[in-house]
Amino acid sequence: MALILNIETSTSVCSVCISKDGEVLNYRETNDQKSHAEFLTVFIDEIVKEQNLTFNDFDAIAVSMGPGSYTGLRIGVSTAKGLCYAKNLPLIAVNTLQSLANGVVQKVNKAELKVHDFNKSLLVPMIDARRMEVYSAFFNSDVESEREIKAEIIDENSYSEILKDKKMLFFGDGSAKIADTIKSANAIFIENINTSSLYMASLSEKAFNQKNFVDVAYFEPFYLKDFVATVPKKNIFK
Repeated sequence: MALILNIETSTSVCSVCISKDGEVLNYRETNDQKSHAEFLTVFIDEIVKEQNLTFNDFDAIAVSMGPGSYTGLRIGVSTAKGLCYAKNLPLIAVNTLQSLANGVVQKVNKAELKVHDFNKSLLVPMIDARRMEVYSAFFNSDVESEREIKAEIIDENSYSEILKDKKMLFFGDGSAKIADTIKSANAIFIENINTSSLYMASLSEKAFNQKNFVDVAYFEPFYLKDFVATVPKKNIFK
């Protein structure tokens, strides 16, 4: 049982929550693009003060580890590591795609989402990896991994063998761009499932109880792909 600050900045969503024993006490989040550096520490300060807490009260800090946005991950992880260093707290790294899958499971369990034969379905969270690629993985309804994380280009033949016999649930901001590509009655696309610290709480609690911590000094986000700087459209030196 633990009091944990959960930080999620792996996509366009900037989200933080305080959880106790896996239950969320307070949270803040926004989907305002490129807002992480501006809002993250403000959100953390607000929810900590609203709960009448100090950082000495926390048992651990949890951060979404990726894959996802290079810049977003750097901001989240550097903030989490700074807090851990300052208060000598353990750091928990939460798989971003597993967290997304956990969000769908939570919604089904709360009857906010209805999926026929959900327990037999394959959960396929997807994060936009730019261009035609997505970061994806497979999980079962217990949020256990069924296939490793990959960066892949989806075409009309992707997953065709699996879809012959099994229902696949696609969700996350990367799933929208493949919705018109995969044509199968067993391919179900769930909208409005975005990364959130709310989905991290039960996973970070489990990790804490198992003492599944990462090294604060050496931990790096799971980028999956190398960072590629974009070229400005205008040459400012001309």
